[in-house]
Formats: sequence, structure tokens, C-alpha cells
Amino acid sequence: MPVLKKSALEAYLKAQFGPTTTLVAYGPIGKETSGARYKQYGYGAPIRLTFRVDGATRQVVLGTMSPGPFGHEHPADRAQAMLWDYDCYGRLPRHIAALDVGAFTDRGALMSVAAAKEFFLLTQWSEGATYHKDLERLAGTSRPTVLDRKRVETLAGYLATIHRVKHTDPQLYRRRLRELLGHGECIMGLTDSYPDRFAFISDDLLQSIEVACNEWRWRLRGKHARLSQVHGDFHPWNVLFRSGTDFSVLDRSRGEWGEPADDVTSMSINYFFFSLCRHGTLKGPLEVLFRSFWETYLTRSRDRGVLDTTAPFFAFRGLVLASPLWYPKLTVAVRRKIFRFIENVLAVARFDPADVNRYCE
Repeated sequence: MPVLKKSALEAYLKAQFGPTTTLVAYGPIGKETSGARYKQYGYGAPIRLTFRVDGATRQVVLGTMSPGPFGHEHPADRAQAMLWDYDCYGRLPRHIAALDVGAFTDRGALMSVAAAKEFFLLTQWSEGATYHKDLERLAGTSRPTVLDRKRVETLAGYLATIHRVKHTDPQLYRRRLRELLGHGECIMGLTDSYPDRFAFISDDLLQSIEVACNEWRWRLRGKHARLSQVHGDFHPWNVLFRSGTDFSVLDRSRGEWGEPADDVTSMSINYFFFSLCRHGTLKGPLEVLFRSFWETYLTRSRDRGVLDTTAPFFAFRGLVLASPLWYPKLTVAVRRKIFRFIENVLAVARFDPADVNRYCE
């Protein structure tokens, strides 16, 4: 836990209330001290600051949030909550006023971010072509090249490597399963984005998928030993290949830790999807690469258990690919096969990579 330094607090108060500000006492309410530091300070305990400015004594409360299992595991979760508090407190009658919102630096200094309205992320530029271009080409060829085979093995091997890094946090594993259903970017956000009726896709069909996915959540929630380092959105548009098998990944999403099946399904369903769009089934070079991806991953990860956890993650990715919003030009026939795939995968206890075409029947 950080040490709450009097010097850092006083510097912050001077910046907010003027250069004549003097800190008198600080600490958890009822346990304030006037000393140089308060060693028992930890996130989550409201800190009352008593200070003098222009001859008047004032008091404010410095609030923080502890890491926890209710959507507060990550620093970004806690930042979101604080930014929301600052924005909304003043709009509720009789609510105490929010005077500022800020952050601690790694040196214990306090910095204000109250003037911020929107946040941005600056990243490095990376040369390369997104992997989906390979899949588009492969859908129209008769066989994969040696490089195609090497690239699929490289991608599967990369996932096997990052997934070897494990993390112990049962509640976080449950949270990630919960988010798979309820996050706005995931299953329920997708089903809500579908039209009330689109061809054969009805509310009843979407609801039945949600129900089946929730049953899978309960089936998987005890498998917290599987919590692993993940990418979180490992699809072909987030992989940049340069020459040979040299690649970079983009846009890691929704958390550092999760279920390995999330990454494995996110990539592998696209071999099936590109073939389905061209041929109406998984066949040819994309079938070769689909099988190679799974064989390589299972061999290098030694994780046969991933076959028992893929179903709701395939459902999530299938809902993306069949979406009229994200893929408006798909034929009804292709969408129907994707939905059959979703329903059949959810209905079996264990996914078998050799049975993809049967799952579409």
C-alpha cells in the first residue's frame, strides 16, 4: 500500500486552493495525524484532510477505492468509478459536492484530472498487413503455402506460450465469465444489437442462446485454476504480419487475465467463417489451417481442458460474425449455418475440432 505523505498532500492542496494553504491534519476519519506520514493508509479508507487557507480552517475528504471482486479488480475499473462520481455527484439534489478528481503517481504525488472530458491512448506504429488478408486469399486457393502453415503454427504457439502464465484469483475468473455474458461488447450487448426480427433470427432464438450460455457459465465458474494471461480479442484484424512469421498484435481487450478458450475461439472461428462465406462449409486450405491451429495449440499448451470450455466463447464470436450490424452483406444461408454452429456447440459437452461441419447441420 502507498504511504500517504504530508508533503504530497500539501502540494496538492496548494495547487487546488492557493499557495498559502497549510495542511493541519490528515488520516482516516477519527484517526487523523499531524505527522509527516501515515503508514497505515490504504486504498478504500476515506481520508479527512484538515487545512488552513487565508486564515480559515477547511475540511475535505479524499476518497479512494480498494481492489475487489465486484468489477474493481483493475486500476481502470477504479478510475472509471471515480470519474463517474465526479461527473454525477453535483447533479443529484442534496448530494455532497465533488470538488476534484485525480490520481496518485508512482511516487505518491497527487495529480488532478478534473479538466479531462475524454481520454485517449497513444501507441506506437507498426508496419504490417492484417492477417485477415491471408484468410481472404486462402478462401480462393486450392492449398495453403508453406508460409501459411508456418504462420498458423506461429499464432497457435504464441497463444500456448502466453496462456502458460497463470493467475490465482477465483473471483476474477468468475468475473470474466460474467462479462462474457453481460458486458456491452459481449453476448448480451450483441443480442440487444440485433433487430427485433431479421430473417429467421427471432427474439426467442437469441434468448435461448443467452440461456444456454448462462448454463455454461455455471458449468465453468469452478474452473478458476484455468485463469491465464490472455489477449482478449485475438482475431485476424488484430494481428499484423510483416515478412515471414514476424508479427505484432493490436488492441488487447477487456482484461489481462481470462479463460484461454477466449483467444483460441476468437482466431480459429475465422478459418471456418472465411471458408463458409466462400464455400458454404469448412473445406480446402482453410480446413487444413483450422485443424493445424487446433493441433498445434493442443500439443504445445498441453491443455485438453480447453475443449471443455469453448462453447460460450464460440457463441460470442458466432454472434459477432452473424450480426446484421457488423456483417450486413452476409447471405441468410451463411447466417443460418453460423447459428446452427452456435446452437450445436452449446449443446455438446465437449468441442471436437473434427466436427465443425457436423455442428452446422
